[in-house]
Amino acid sequence: MWLDVAGKRVFAATGGKPFDPAKPAVVFIHGNACDHTVWALQTRWFAYHGFSVLALDLPGNGRSEGPMPDSVEAFADWMPKLLDAAGVKQAALVGHSMGALIGLETAARHPDRVSKLSLLGFAFPMAVNPELQALADSGAYTVVELMNDWMIAKKNQIGGNRVPGLYLLAESIRLVDQAPRECLALGFRLCNAYQNGKAAVAAVGCPVQILAGERDIMTPLRAARGWAKEFKNGRIDVLPACGHMMMGERPDETLDALKGFIAG
Repeated sequence: MWLDVAGKRVFAATGGKPFDPAKPAVVFIHGNACDHTVWALQTRWFAYHGFSVLALDLPGNGRSEGPMPDSVEAFADWMPKLLDAAGVKQAALVGHSMGALIGLETAARHPDRVSKLSLLGFAFPMAVNPELQALADSGAYTVVELMNDWMIAKKNQIGGNRVPGLYLLAESIRLVDQAPRECLALGFRLCNAYQNGKAAVAAVGCPVQILAGERDIMTPLRAARGWAKEFKNGRIDVLPACGHMMMGERPDETLDALKGFIAG
């Protein structure tokens, strides 16, 4: 589905069903250097069970036109324009990693537009290793391999994919490698620069779910547990033996957790 958002073409997958703005809407927001395809299983279930789905390619990523907003706050102010373009008054937001920061800030700045908020792979601050940032700024391919090595739990890098014949690590590397290097570098910078997390957490009044990987080293479980207690109406669900890329590492369990929170 193509949308005109502030004069730019934005692509969003709809889970295999035509988008109907009259149904409850769920908007999926991917992380840095990813696209709508990371939500394939989750979006399809919601689309076939009474919801309308928008799995975004954020500006400058996937099929969507750039430029990419240069801060989490700018992304958050872009989100209502996206909802307006789709004819949606209010939606549940599901964000992963950088997308979780965007979802959080959107819910804080535009509370009337967000019904529920699910934060996957979330922590604050979301600091980026300076060496990783330098590699991203240089455009080096090494950053793609390092990023994926940290995202996916070690045990899940060596087989065990739920889909026969697929290799999760290679698939994820290929996805990140397709993203423009300048967008990957900018994504790291805006995650590292975001400082409003504590105030945003205090401002959010809608129901909030944090979905955390037990073995996530990018946004550690201990940090996620701490923030879950700070929301007015928050909860945390933990995925065992799972790293940061939970939609691929534990796709069924991720879907079950989202179903229990959004559709429950």
